[in-house]
Amino acid sequence: MSESTAGRPNYDTLSTAVNALIERGYTTDFLLQDDKECLLCQSHSLELSPDEFTIDEVYRFEGNSDPGDESVVFAISSSKHNIKGLVINSFGAEFGFRSSKLVQHLRTHL
Repeated sequence: MSESTAGRPNYDTLSTAVNALIERGYTTDFLLQDDKECLLCQSHSLELSPDEFTIDEVYRFEGNSDPGDESVVFAISSSKHNIKGLVINSFGAEFGFRSSKLVQHLRTHL
């Protein structure tokens, strides 16, 4: 890991980023839902709408063998629910062309 000029860490791999973010308290797994405008946290039976969370950091990673095989990790927090966690998703044409309010909220941070 190295540090960027903006003071934010640079991670070489998705797993390194995830492990470092977990160590910093982003321990909840959130899922994007296709049929709803919210993030789902199954372990807490919680759904967060876009106005209930903040995107603290975003990291994108390209696949080693296929540059089109990209992943993105969002470190999010919700002061309303006192929770911090991660959204990990593949990033490609499907994610780029989805038009939900939630995806648009996430895309503005890429």
